[in-house]
Amino acid sequence: MAELLKPFGPQYGFGLYVHWPYCSKICPYCDFNVYAAKTRSHEPLLKAISEDIRIHRPRMPEHGALDTVYLGGGTPSLLQPGEIAGLLETASETFGIKPGAEITLEANPNDIMRADLRGLKAAGINRLSIGVQSLRDNALAFLGRDHDAVSARAAVKRALHVFSNVSIDFIYARPSQSIDEWGDELTDALALGAPHLSLYELTIEQRTAFGKAVERGEILPMDPDAQADLYELTQTITTSAGLPAYEVSNHAAGQQFQSRHNLTYWKGGDWIGVGPGAHGRVSVGGKRYASEAERRPEAYIANVLALGSGWGGASTLYPLDIARELIAMGLRPIGGIAVERIESLSQQPLPRDRIEAFVAEGWVRFDGQILSLTPSGWLLADAITAQLAP
Repeated sequence: MAELLKPFGPQYGFGLYVHWPYCSKICPYCDFNVYAAKTRSHEPLLKAISEDIRIHRPRMPEHGALDTVYLGGGTPSLLQPGEIAGLLETASETFGIKPGAEITLEANPNDIMRADLRGLKAAGINRLSIGVQSLRDNALAFLGRDHDAVSARAAVKRALHVFSNVSIDFIYARPSQSIDEWGDELTDALALGAPHLSLYELTIEQRTAFGKAVERGEILPMDPDAQADLYELTQTITTSAGLPAYEVSNHAAGQQFQSRHNLTYWKGGDWIGVGPGAHGRVSVGGKRYASEAERRPEAYIANVLALGSGWGGASTLYPLDIARELIAMGLRPIGGIAVERIESLSQQPLPRDRIEAFVAEGWVRFDGQILSLTPSGWLLADAITAQLAP
């Protein structure tokens, strides 16, 4: 009954997401809020982000200490250990950070090779997420990365020497990639020994450099059926290697290596989003709010100084909006979601006939309480969600 009365909020996790928007190089597939790093001072933006964290405290009197902190981007590994330590100190002084909290830093391989990894660990980082993307030089060149396969392997090895919790990202289903090529590359990726893999099919967004190349006919995206074949191969190889999927695109060597911060998103928890373009979801007084910070760094800094916030306000999410978001996110992890949580918000039952049809197809599991996708259902996650959402 407690879950029914509280279908969303910090009881499902409470995190802080810090968006660092600068990159040494903008990748042609990237649709995130990023900007060229160039030679600029970090200090004004760091100060604004720290102040934005502090500003959230009086708005959220019901929230305790943070379960997770995630520094993403962009490329937050461009920051120095002392700068990261300052942000984490602000978070700790403002909200508190629970003992054993997961604190993640996204990093590029070249930054890992240059970084003071022990300094990062001393600053409070205990999990690294490395954007390897491929172990093939021709693919890395296509993806616009500034590292090669040798440095990628060396970076993962160096990271694992200091951190036990390391995740590596890969992009597959690239144009003309064969099933054998991906199978060999994935086997090489698993051999690196990282306990977490995030494996994403290449998605080409319209406003990216790749999107424009597709419009010009310079790139032909992979056929969906071929993508599905690669996805199924991915599940077979990773499961055999002891890193089964615990979410549509994420694989872990055990529960202790699953991304607790991302699980907060998927389970309907709360997170504060600070930094240019950062999104957040916070629950106060039984209501849920969505926030989105100003995208341009200069505008973000100005908002913090002038308005007392990076976003200047939050929009209220209505129960039906929350219910739709819960089912879209809650079906992604293997544990699924309690149907009561969705129905208590939407005030209408989920369509049992459709659920039964999806169960018969082998796409969905339903025990009368928990609704979840099977590995086959993950391939159709968006379509299934669209048909079940209230």
